[in-house]
Amino acid sequence: MRVLVTGGTGFIGSRYALSARARGDEPVVAGQLNTDAERLRARELEASGLRIEQGPLQDPDYARRIVTGCEVVIHLAAAQHEANVPESYFEDVNVRGTETLLKAALAAGARRFVQGSTIGVYGESRGEALDEQSPPHPVNMYGRSKLKAEELVRSYRERLEVSIVRISETYGPGDFRLLKLFRAVNRGRFVILGSGQNRRQVIHVSDLVRGLDLAAVHPRAVGETFVMAGGEVLTTRELVREVATALGRPATAPRLPMWPFLTAAVLMEHTLAPLGIQPPLHRRRLDFFRKSFLFSITKAQELLGFSPEIALRTGAPETIAWYRREGLL
Repeated sequence: MRVLVTGGTGFIGSRYALSARARGDEPVVAGQLNTDAERLRARELEASGLRIEQGPLQDPDYARRIVTGCEVVIHLAAAQHEANVPESYFEDVNVRGTETLLKAALAAGARRFVQGSTIGVYGESRGEALDEQSPPHPVNMYGRSKLKAEELVRSYRERLEVSIVRISETYGPGDFRLLKLFRAVNRGRFVILGSGQNRRQVIHVSDLVRGLDLAAVHPRAVGETFVMAGGEVLTTRELVREVATALGRPATAPRLPMWPFLTAAVLMEHTLAPLGIQPPLHRRRLDFFRKSFLFSITKAQELLGFSPEIALRTGAPETIAWYRREGLL
C-alpha cells in the first residue's frame, strides 16, 4: 500500500512511516526539518531508505504532488506547541492545511483519509471517562483548530472514506516531549508542581501505530471517530515512579506549589507572546501537572478490535534504550 504520512518527521509520524516501511508498504513521508528532533528522526527515516518531502500543506501544488498515487493518507502534521503565534497561525496550518490536503486527496483518488486529532478537543476531564460522545470543550488555540479540522474532515465523508483518531498523550522511541522528564529523573532533579495526583492514560507509540493502521484499513472505521489511549490510568507521581524505576534511580520527587509557576506563566504569555517571543513557561506546559484525562476506548475495542498492549513498565525501558542509543540520555 502506498500511504502518505504527513508530519512524517514528527514523533508519531516517523514511527508510523518506519513501521509501514518495515511491513512492506510504501510510505511517502511529508515533513519539516526545522528542529534538532525533526532532523534526528529524518536521519532515521533516510537510513531506512525513505526520503523526506518538504513543503507547506497549505500549498495546493505541494499537496497534489505528495498525495499522487497514494491509497491512504495518515494526516498527523499540525502546529501544536507554538506559544508565540496568533490563533490565525493555528487556523492556517491545522485547518486550511487540512482542507488543502483533503481536496488534493479527493482529486488524486485516494481511498481513505485518517485525521490524527487530539484529546485536547475535550479541554479537561472532570473525573468522568471521556469517550467519542463526550462534548468537546477546547480551551486553547491548538484544541480549537483541531476541532475545526475534525469538522472539516467529516464534511468530506460522502466523498472520501474518512476516519478520525483522537490521540492521547503518547510516549516511546522517537519522543522528545517527555525526554525532559526522563533526563531530570535520571539526574535526580525532577520536581513535581502541585499535588502530582492528576491522572493520565499514556499510550505507547507502537500501540498507537497499530490503532492508526486499523483506522486506515478496517471497514468499520469509515466515517467514525475514535479515542485511542493507553490501558493504564496513572497519576503523575506514579508515572515518575515508573520512569525512575526503569532508570534505576530513587522513585521520589520533591513537590512545589503550583501557583507561583502558574502566575509566572500567565505573565510571560501576556508580555512575551505579543512580541513574537516563545515564552519559556506557559500554561499549556504546566498542563502536564494540572490536567487529568481519563478515557473509555470501548468503541475502538468493539469496532476495530483495538487494544493497547504495552504497559509503561515495559515501554519506559524501551524508550530509555532509544534515548541512550541516540546519545540523548
